[in-house]
Amino acid sequence: MKTLNDFNFANKKAIIRVDFNVPLDENFNVTDVTRIEAAKPTIDKILADGGSVILMSHLGRPKGVEEKYSLKHILKTATDILGVPVKFASDCVGEVAKQASNDLKAGEVLLLENLRFYAEEEAGDVAFAKELASLGDIYVNDAFGTAHRAHASTTIIAQFFPTAKCFGTLLAKEIESIDKVLKNSEKPVIAILGGSKVSSKITVIENILDKVDHMILGGGMTFTFVKALGGKIGNSICEDDKQELALEILRLAKEKGVQVHIPVDVLAGDKFSNSANTQVVDVTNIPDGWEGMDAGPKSLENFKKVILESKTILWNGPLGVFEMETFAKGTIALGDYIAEATENGAFSLVGGGDSVAAVKQFGFEDKMSYVSTGGGAMLEMLEGRTLPGIAAILN
Repeated sequence: MKTLNDFNFANKKAIIRVDFNVPLDENFNVTDVTRIEAAKPTIDKILADGGSVILMSHLGRPKGVEEKYSLKHILKTATDILGVPVKFASDCVGEVAKQASNDLKAGEVLLLENLRFYAEEEAGDVAFAKELASLGDIYVNDAFGTAHRAHASTTIIAQFFPTAKCFGTLLAKEIESIDKVLKNSEKPVIAILGGSKVSSKITVIENILDKVDHMILGGGMTFTFVKALGGKIGNSICEDDKQELALEILRLAKEKGVQVHIPVDVLAGDKFSNSANTQVVDVTNIPDGWEGMDAGPKSLENFKKVILESKTILWNGPLGVFEMETFAKGTIALGDYIAEATENGAFSLVGGGDSVAAVKQFGFEDKMSYVSTGGGAMLEMLEGRTLPGIAAILN
């Protein structure tokens, strides 16, 4: 696996695919700088070598050229975080981009305009990728969040750098962290899978059953399993057409010696609202008109025991409707248990939009071994797929 350390960037222009798809408020202020901060170590190394940096990214889902999706809006924030003035090219290909690249001196950083202003980016157009490639000497992919897309700037461009291509610090770390769970894990290994649907996690479950010793199934998908096993789930969310699948998962897990832990009690609400009346009930006997919204105290005690005994922990998906304060206790407790296990020497990997949001919201970010930056990309890797953006560098 080629990384930044395999190259000296002195007098070289590195064209880097970063993921600067950051949220902006109505005044175009960046409201979460995580992704820009995540790219800094890669940029720092190249500049320290005496190279220059050309950054390319998309922002939002523009239909053609849309001013509100211009990357010029993030220039000030990027300059502040990177600690060097970031220059801007008002196009990502063509004369404007070429001139800006030609004028770039060692130690300077250039940000190209939004790649998705061109349909050719998402189409994986070879001619467009070739134009991007002409701007730099070495291609660096540091955008894990888009590594599962075969776009021009994430995958196709790599063919124009047969030997001069590598992973950035962030992307290399993502690959290593997922490998640490799937290939080089210290046992016992536990996967904690939450969220509302079994269907969105089925491929992940199938792929990791051979690699884990324990699996906690929480969140809304709990109730598909409980109903399949004959329990009463009241008004709780359920994928009725996935009950057979739920039983098949439990059968497979048993066959492979994986212990599956499902909540035994839940905090139920009489409506889907933070102001709902609540009661703790047995997960197999939720009254009509009530729905399970969070894991109950007995479930959390069970989960705590198994998490603290684990040496490798994968967390993907919350235990309850954590966006509502009333139903956030289970997810917060889960974060506490994983943080404690991590402090005691376990390796913990958190990934997937909702769990990452929970980790940030409740201040667990620095208490986990690694928090993944790519939701969809991480899920696909956990499903056992080779991501096109990664394969392009490895080939």
